[in-house]
Amino acid sequence: MLRAALLMIVAMSLIPLGDVAGKLLTADEGVAPVFVAWSRFALGALLLVPFLGRRHWDARAFVDPRTIFRGLLIVGGVMSILMALRTEPLPDVFGAFFIGPILSFVLSAVLLRETVSPVRAVLLALGFAGVLLVVRPGFGMSPGLAFAVLSGCFYGCYLVASRWLSEAYPPRTLLMSQLVAGAVVLAPFGLAEMPRIDGTVAFLVFLSAAGSMAGNLLLILAFKIAPATRLAPFVYFQLVAATAYGFAVFGDIPEPLTWAGLGLLVASGFASLALRR
Repeated sequence: MLRAALLMIVAMSLIPLGDVAGKLLTADEGVAPVFVAWSRFALGALLLVPFLGRRHWDARAFVDPRTIFRGLLIVGGVMSILMALRTEPLPDVFGAFFIGPILSFVLSAVLLRETVSPVRAVLLALGFAGVLLVVRPGFGMSPGLAFAVLSGCFYGCYLVASRWLSEAYPPRTLLMSQLVAGAVVLAPFGLAEMPRIDGTVAFLVFLSAAGSMAGNLLLILAFKIAPATRLAPFVYFQLVAATAYGFAVFGDIPEPLTWAGLGLLVASGFASLALRR
């Protein structure tokens, strides 16, 4: 369990690190979000190749309408979060983004017929309240935070699609299929917005793709070692990492209401774990 926990902590640190690179590219270097998204999928697919065994190369996964649909959901999520990161602090974006796991909980109950207990419903409401404290709709909610919420909605649907297809293909096959789908779909738009590549841009493009791919790969490896129910709360370490990166790289200090919202999100996640035990 300790090894799996460490893998999760590293994974949840690498994913927001990729988004730090994405924010630097879009906000500081003036690179178009669509190019950052395309390069993340295309380069991520190339970086994943050495980690795929023979059994993970299943050609059906790349033409299956279900996996293509799942890939398009994550494309929408990545594009939306990159749009949000152009203008919003990293912790705020991740706080709003975490509407995704809440939405997936609801959709799993409706579409996949998963059981929802009254206590879990209360914890779900607490998590949603946390998101509202971060986003504060109707009280100066910015377009950037609206994109962060949209990204979370895409991600919530993606999580449900992942559960739906979990028995159809191995996890690494599904990861490669979504990277290939994103690279193919975004190629005409991403290549049309290709920036002038200097050393800084090249490094950040690599960091954006490598952080996201490595984080998702370590997540898969962690779930092979320990049950998902025990590892689920570690997903909220992304909020901790995003807050730390936001302060260290951009000097972002969350407002008191944002701190309260992030705290509610983390508390509801760990309380959900206690119920599963």
